[in-house]
Amino acid sequence: MRPCVLLYGLIGWIMTSSADATEALIIATSPSLAPAVEALGRQFEATHPDVRVRLYLDSGLDLRRTIAGMENNPRGQYFIGSGPIHLVAPGGDELITRLEQKYYVLPGTRRPYAEVPLVMVVPEALVDAPTSFVSLTQNKTLRIAVGDPELTALGQNTMQLLTRLGVWGQVAHRLDKASDTRSVLDHLLNGEADVGIVFGPDAVQESQRIRIVAVSERGIIPPVIHSMAMERYCPNRALCGEFLSFIQSDDAQKELRRLGYTSPPQSQSLKKE
Repeated sequence: MRPCVLLYGLIGWIMTSSADATEALIIATSPSLAPAVEALGRQFEATHPDVRVRLYLDSGLDLRRTIAGMENNPRGQYFIGSGPIHLVAPGGDELITRLEQKYYVLPGTRRPYAEVPLVMVVPEALVDAPTSFVSLTQNKTLRIAVGDPELTALGQNTMQLLTRLGVWGQVAHRLDKASDTRSVLDHLLNGEADVGIVFGPDAVQESQRIRIVAVSERGIIPPVIHSMAMERYCPNRALCGEFLSFIQSDDAQKELRRLGYTSPPQSQSLKKE
């Protein structure tokens, strides 16, 4: 689909979705982050009753194309304060870096708000469970479901973590390599594995049937951090600034931890406009 078609569809969707709101705050984000950003939006609305947070969902490359199409609008470029999107929250910081380089988001407005830990999970029924990643070497009968390192980012991160901890080589013969996160959980729940390693938010979604017994410590492997930034033509910079400050607040971070994330280092500050 051409970028201009994506752009016109986005503008039409925004006009429809925000028709009943005093003011809409539009966040372009990845589907994988929708539950987290929606939760943050609900919290923000509770203290801003005249604002309605709306999400425009698009993944990776398509999201970048949509924003590029908006920036290069063939019907006339937007001016400061006239764009249809307030904030951009892609599924990973690499895209925000690229958008900053193109000046599609305002430099200095990036705010890290969530870090994605690796967690070790077991079925609720398992009583004698390991309590750390290193302890996987002690019980030599445990079958361990992991993402396939050749197919998934989950598998790559898992291999890197267990290698850094000196565990991977000792448990390699007991690994059940799955094609995706859902398969890791299915193997665990179907009794094909005793232990699974997944990302924190994915584990929380199955919290009624599994429990987390270990969480990866920061600093062992490069972190997976999610950030949000202000779109260059954001129609209300003051409102965007409020939301960017809010997502790093104690209340917001508590909600994100409930969803399986951890709090990232918050060294970035909002650029004064």
